[in-house]
Amino acid sequence: MVQCSGRPIRNPRYVSAMRPIRFRLLLPALLLSLGAAPAAFAQKASLADRVAALEVRANNTQANTDLLNQITQLRQDLASLRGTVEQLQNENEQLKQRARDQYLDLDGRIGRLESGGGAAAGAQPPVSAAPAAGAKAAPPAAGAPAAAAEAPPAVHGDAGAMAQAGDERTAYGVAFDALKKGDYADAANLFTSFLQLYPSGVYAPNALYWLGESYYVTQNYQMAADQFRALLSRYPTHDKAPGALLKLGLAQYGLGKVNEAQTTLQQVIQQYPGSDVARTADDRLHSIQVGQIR
Repeated sequence: MVQCSGRPIRNPRYVSAMRPIRFRLLLPALLLSLGAAPAAFAQKASLADRVAALEVRANNTQANTDLLNQITQLRQDLASLRGTVEQLQNENEQLKQRARDQYLDLDGRIGRLESGGGAAAGAQPPVSAAPAAGAKAAPPAAGAPAAAAEAPPAVHGDAGAMAQAGDERTAYGVAFDALKKGDYADAANLFTSFLQLYPSGVYAPNALYWLGESYYVTQNYQMAADQFRALLSRYPTHDKAPGALLKLGLAQYGLGKVNEAQTTLQQVIQQYPGSDVARTADDRLHSIQVGQIR
């Protein structure tokens, strides 16, 4: 080594000889660092994947929890709606039963008036069915059977009870009792038998009306309409005529004859202004018209 101006000067040969030695010393460290880099990178990537998987799992768990909560809430809402529907159905049945009871009670009072004081106003039977004023009832002609035997009851409803009734008032009561009990099919059969026995009797208009009502309640609208028409044709001034005209309109609506129903309900309003049946007809007519607009 030569020293010049206070600074050592390396021998070129010495420097050249040292370079291979330094390279050989650094090469293992370099190779070691290069070999460790992929492993570190792979470890870092694996950790990131695991974190991502955990995040996905956590999100799925939260989503499942939210879905379960929603299902639970929907089940609770459904149970509440079912309870509400059952309550409304029960209330509707109670209202229907109350209206039916009031209707039947009214007819029962009319029936008691009829049975206590003879035929009510407007319920007079045809002239041929009533004796002359002050005259005693004529006995049946020789060879003529009794009234109940003239037309034995057909086998409708409780035919035995109808046959045992013996007189018009009792026979009517048998049929009307079935109606009050809600046995509408039986009541219809009994009223049919009654009308066969007493086609022109004092209670015939009432029997026609309640026969139609029995059919109407069971949604046999055509048969109901036929009975109401028969009442209106034979007894146009009877107390049951306004109700029969109203029920005829409702039966026509039940049959889907909307135009005919509206015409009949208008007729009720015009013929019986200010009456209960007129108000009911007006309400139903309004409901029909609103339904058509919708």
